[in-house]
Amino acid sequence: MAKKFPLNPKHPERICWGCDRYCPATSLACGNGADRTMHPAELLGEDWHLFEDGGFDPAVETKEATEPAC
Repeated sequence: MAKKFPLNPKHPERICWGCDRYCPATSLACGNGADRTMHPAELLGEDWHLFEDGGFDPAVETKEATEPAC
């Protein structure tokens, strides 16, 4: 089972985020490239997880779909 992916870790620059091993950036064990994979928070900011779903709330979308049309 995959490890739980943290939304905003305290020091994302210390870890390689390329696989489920989460190796220290100084000793990459999986061979996932020559450099570490950056955490999305480093690239997109602390609200990176909001970009993933396209900006819609499934609960609101479902409510609007079930309301009868006028």
